[in-house]
Amino acid sequence: MQEIKRWDYNGEGIDEQAMPAAPWDAVTHWVDAARTHAQGDADRPDPDAIEVATVDPTGHPQVRTVLMRYLTPEGPGFYTNLSSHKGRDLRHDPRVAATLTWPTLFRAVRFVGTAHELSRETVADYFQARPWGSRISAWASHQSQPVAGRAQLEAAVAAYERRWPDTGAPDDVPVPDFWGGYLIRCDEVELWAGRRSRLHDRLVYVRTGNGDLSDAADWRIERRQP
Repeated sequence: MQEIKRWDYNGEGIDEQAMPAAPWDAVTHWVDAARTHAQGDADRPDPDAIEVATVDPTGHPQVRTVLMRYLTPEGPGFYTNLSSHKGRDLRHDPRVAATLTWPTLFRAVRFVGTAHELSRETVADYFQARPWGSRISAWASHQSQPVAGRAQLEAAVAAYERRWPDTGAPDDVPVPDFWGGYLIRCDEVELWAGRRSRLHDRLVYVRTGNGDLSDAADWRIERRQP
């Protein structure tokens, strides 16, 4: 059997007495700290990488890593091809879970809730802020569908590049009707902090009302065993 490499988690932990009453300030503080920690270090993973879990129409769980490109008091979110595997899953069942994980900080944030499509205005604003090449790729890729090979993808990219050359304008590539985004409206937000001997801290914000992540009256905090 392969030897198991072990290490201890030397995180700072969480003191619930110092936690805000609603999850918004806690989440953004940790996200900002992760982004600062990652700056200038090519060996650190993207701090906005988020694992998104869905359930497909057959009942099988599916998980993939995307980038969190939306974060407001409404909740976290991401953009994608709406016809992708995840898009089809969410049309069938909008329940979703997602996790931000920062191993070198011994921290993670887990979101549990339901996915809601972002407005077309929000989607267009983000799409037009993407690099030209990323906008072209959104058209060229039939996300999650089989492809004969890399050459087929590159040929599709070349065709769209000829159709919509880079003019430096944010609208030189139109927003595809099939491209959009999802907001996760959270019912739970968990902050996990690694501690020594696996006695980790898990503080969970549980929704008690209809407010957003910043509404203190609509959340309660509970500690869960590691």
